[in-house]
Amino acid sequence: MKSVRLDDNLQAKLERAARALAMSQSEFLRDTLARRCDEVLGDSLEQRLAPVVGIVNSSGDRAAHSRDRAAHSGSAFRAALARRRRR
Repeated sequence: MKSVRLDDNLQAKLERAARALAMSQSEFLRDTLARRCDEVLGDSLEQRLAPVVGIVNSSGDRAAHSRDRAAHSGSAFRAALARRRRR
């Protein structure tokens, strides 16, 4: 358990905000703190990359076998992400 000292102005804001959302002050603080921690810490690299893994198609001077390897690595990475999500 943690204790926090609030100045009068912040205490009044807390009371009004919690009341406006029909939450207890403790519930409001826990929710707000969790959101702020997520904002500061961010998602893992895996979570940030999951929507874009495998969508980039390469073309150009590379040999066909290089594209095949790239396609395979993309599908292998997607499979690894899927396995991690199931855990």
